Amino acid sequence: MTAIRDILSASPVMPVIVLDRVEDAVPLARALVAGGIRVLEVTMRTAVALDCVTAIRVAVPDAIVGVGTITSAADLDAARAAGAVFGVSPGATPALLARAAETGMPLLPGVMTPSDVMQAVSAGFSAMKLFPAKQAGGINMLKALGGPFPNVMFCPTGGIDAESAPAYLALNNVACVGGSWLAPPALVKQGDWSTIEQLARAASTHSKSK
Repeated sequence: MTAIRDILSASPVMPVIVLDRVEDAVPLARALVAGGIRVLEVTMRTAVALDCVTAIRVAVPDAIVGVGTITSAADLDAARAAGAVFGVSPGATPALLARAAETGMPLLPGVMTPSDVMQAVSAGFSAMKLFPAKQAGGINMLKALGGPFPNVMFCPTGGIDAESAPAYLALNNVACVGGSWLAPPALVKQGDWSTIEQLARAASTHSKSK
């Protein structure tokens, strides 16, 4: 599956978003897009997550919005129904990988070990989320995986911040990084969209050679 690689190449940083209120979804997405970050991962950690995805798809056409924390085929189907362009999973099961292949829904499956990568590759995937990246070995782990899996691109997520992101992005097998620092819950709660736009603008300046 190559579509997910195209999606990952659209932004150097993919914000991991947790939304408690639907009314915050559109202004947050607009702020991130205005700052140059178009690929957004809205996690299924709240009851309104899918409603937020639908709202963003309708009101912010420049956003490439996906659903994160997908752990089952049913979650993937729900994300598709809500209008998500892609899905992100913290891990991968044969059933989830098969459902993504069956529906054609771009999916970024989570991996942590070489065996996880091999399972995803055997299912036809060439782009994966290293999660949790910091606990999995971070930059050294990604360098180690580059040897046996030269054709796999990663989006490391977990424990990455504005300071560490450039070092990850410098790796040849990293397409982008995921992180929550672009949409801090406190700023979202306050409706401080201008600061979030500034954070996005700073993140969008990270260069990533393809």
